[in-house]
Amino acid sequence: MLQNPPGTPTKNADGKYISPFHDIPMYADESQNIFHMVVEVPRWTNAKMEIATKDPLNPIKQDVKKGNLRYVANVFPHKGYIWNYGAIPQTWEDPGHKDGDTGCCGDNDPIDVCEIGTKVCSRGEVIKVKVLGVLAMIDEGETDWKVMAINVEDPEAKNFNNVSDIQRLKPGYLEATVDWFRRYKVPDGKPENQFAFNGEFKDKDFAIETIKNTHDFWKALISQQTNAGGLNCKNTCVSGCDNPFSISMDEAKAVVDETSPCGPGEPIPCAVDAWFYYEK
Repeated sequence: MLQNPPGTPTKNADGKYISPFHDIPMYADESQNIFHMVVEVPRWTNAKMEIATKDPLNPIKQDVKKGNLRYVANVFPHKGYIWNYGAIPQTWEDPGHKDGDTGCCGDNDPIDVCEIGTKVCSRGEVIKVKVLGVLAMIDEGETDWKVMAINVEDPEAKNFNNVSDIQRLKPGYLEATVDWFRRYKVPDGKPENQFAFNGEFKDKDFAIETIKNTHDFWKALISQQTNAGGLNCKNTCVSGCDNPFSISMDEAKAVVDETSPCGPGEPIPCAVDAWFYYEK
């Protein structure tokens, strides 16, 4: 687990500064197609936490909109995020690449994961997941893949090997996932999100191939074959590829020392617990 308050630079178990975007290997076990997942949002919570891709060493912090901390609304009948939500490290949805299936470019973030296991994870936890399928969401004209996965340590993980097992063993969960992603921005005055493939989930093999593609985009990013734009690619542990963004631990500490300290935490507004209703 990455034991750090939200918004602070991340340290690994050895106490070394790392980037959860760049320094955690994508694979936990490549031979078994087991991936690492960085948990950004524990299930049932509302704070929109995410890896800050433009900040030095990419800490997990809460999104801010118009000067206010951002929370997702409870669009009836959903309460907060309905899965443990996070990202697969060392992946990147390239905004300069138009996907052949969706017809849209990437959203400039690591690929997202919805983990469906029993345990409510902790923010910053790094877990090993088995990929089951993927949903192709179109968010304001950008491709935003949503990988469905389960924690390999879940007591039921052995029963889940493809997206069809979610339909069979957790009936209604896939439909609820599409509904959640379709409507979660409506309370902010935005239109419903759309989906490629008519909102149907693609299977495990398709999902794994999609993840591998985003890993290739990340490798191009970290080796400066692709323009990073506003992304911060500083890292301390990346190996195995040309890596001009590598910094030493002393340099990482200097980066951290220049970072403004976090202020006191603000109480969660009462409005976050309200339900939002509207006609579909």
